[in-house]
Amino acid sequence: MTTRGLDEFAGWVEGLMRERGYDIDSPRGGGKSRIADEAGVHRAAVTRLLQRQSMPDLETMRRIAPLLGVSVRDMLIRSGRVTPEELPLAADLLPPNDWQPSLEDFARWLGVPDERLGVFIKVVNQFLEPEDEGVEGGETTEARRTARD
Repeated sequence: MTTRGLDEFAGWVEGLMRERGYDIDSPRGGGKSRIADEAGVHRAAVTRLLQRQSMPDLETMRRIAPLLGVSVRDMLIRSGRVTPEELPLAADLLPPNDWQPSLEDFARWLGVPDERLGVFIKVVNQFLEPEDEGVEGGETTEARRTARD
């Protein structure tokens, strides 16, 4: 991490601390000690960060983040340790809301071998509610069934 990166990160954390009412500016305000106590970290870790001497470790970030009202993900990204692409939000990994995974999709995710796919679908179908009657476009009910919420 560069000195500039540490300075930017520490400035961001200082701003958050001030916004949350921690008196980190006056020597006897007790803000540094208070945040260290509330987070369960050493006061020295807070002091080293605010004096731009070192970046806090992961455990310190994990404990301080909730007090500052930010996620650990945000702290890690702001610190320069990871990029947003390296630590995507869970919502970015989800399929579209209207997508209904098929039993074949579930079989693939579970690692069911291709030669056992038919058996897997038959067994799972025994536990699902019957579909409305009929066959659509020549597909069997079993082949087109999707998971229910």
